[in-house]
Amino acid sequence: MKPIRLLIIAGSARNGAYSRALARVAAAAARRDGCEVTELDLRELALPIYDGDLEHASGVPAAALQLRDALESHDALLLVTPEYNGFPTPLVINAFDWMSRIPATADGGAGLAATANRPAALLSSSPGPLGGLRAMNLMRQYLQGNFAMIVAPQQYALGRAGEAFDEAGALKDAKARQAVEHVLAAIGDLATALKPR
Repeated sequence: MKPIRLLIIAGSARNGAYSRALARVAAAAARRDGCEVTELDLRELALPIYDGDLEHASGVPAAALQLRDALESHDALLLVTPEYNGFPTPLVINAFDWMSRIPATADGGAGLAATANRPAALLSSSPGPLGGLRAMNLMRQYLQGNFAMIVAPQQYALGRAGEAFDEAGALKDAKARQAVEHVLAAIGDLATALKPR
């Protein structure tokens, strides 16, 4: 993987979440390749459920600005999504919904400007055999269509995630490790190609 500044977000914040475990595996691999990695915990942003009346009364929460700033300060995003009833988690969707409401001001750019043409890559995980593939494909559509992100075609869905990690949190299967590294290499190449010269 080419060294880049990589923002990694797991779509679940619960203790023991497989998406968090997979995000940690990817973060460790990226760091070994010389990348500067930030793992962002969406739960720590403590964003309320999006509500237009709340936005009208109080504006966009400061935590949404933190997400925008994190995206702007990194070369690429790696998002690791679980699957809730075939869909990405409300935690991810709500965070991006709030960020999309940020207007351009003297203190920073619009939320949608932070995502436009920014490279991204996707991993997913699930206890089931499909590994969250349905949610990952919907997340691809969401990021590309609504946020104009450039999502790498390479992706990986980790099935049977409850059996995939050893006691140290590493992936047991060599092919799974290689698949994660393949996605990391793809986002590294894409981010490098899209960097301003």
